[in-house]
Amino acid sequence: MNAVQPLHAVASPALPDGQTVLSVRHWDDRLFSFRVSRPAGFRFRSGEFVMIGLPGENGKPLLRAYSIASPFWDEELEFYSIKVPDGPLTSRLQKIAVGDRVIVRTKPTGTLVLDALLPGRTLWMVSTGTGVAPFASLMREPETYEKFENVILAQTCRRKSELDYGADLHRRLLDDPLVGEEAASKFRRYATTTREPSDRMGRITDLIESGRLCADLGLPPFDPAEDRVMICGSMALNLDMKRLLEARGFSEGANSRPGEYVVERAFVD
Repeated sequence: MNAVQPLHAVASPALPDGQTVLSVRHWDDRLFSFRVSRPAGFRFRSGEFVMIGLPGENGKPLLRAYSIASPFWDEELEFYSIKVPDGPLTSRLQKIAVGDRVIVRTKPTGTLVLDALLPGRTLWMVSTGTGVAPFASLMREPETYEKFENVILAQTCRRKSELDYGADLHRRLLDDPLVGEEAASKFRRYATTTREPSDRMGRITDLIESGRLCADLGLPPFDPAEDRVMICGSMALNLDMKRLLEARGFSEGANSRPGEYVVERAFVD
């Protein structure tokens, strides 16, 4: 088996579609985030994803779908990723350093956008793991606070350290000069663990069905007349949330047909 070529050797400044890595932060042994330069003229809606990656050993790009974790107005692009030791892409991507180059394709898409939801009162953003990435974009989107009275980020992870990225987002959100004032009164974060003991434990779907989630936040039970839900997590979470919501009368939305909830599956887990 050929040894993996060092990333800085393959990610040269001449890399087609390449964007420069501006910062990298490792949150624990499984998760990291990084920021890259934004392609000239690149436009996207907060909540969308793009294909990013590195050159493969056969010369063809090795690409995966990643949600853009920065809002549409940011001058840089942020991404949040899991580290998979034997993953074709993430085993190498986790080794990037400032100055390296990463391929960023400029055709954004996705259903976790405000356009795919009907008007409502409360926006629920439900995630597991790196599924919080699109919500990192939407929670810094001014339109989010124009459309909703309550904005709730609900994140479930196995360990407490896996919640650190979301906690940091919340802290920085309150100081955001664009949305910080509205977020202070409208935004709340509800984080739980399922394995490591923490102040709040339990899978988010179980906490919804038991009624504890809404009770803890002082909000009424999920109602398709008032609530709008965005889902981004493991396939098991996505399916359980779809079942839970549709049993309560929610309909799935899309860009062409807005509904009461939307779900995204395109992120690296």
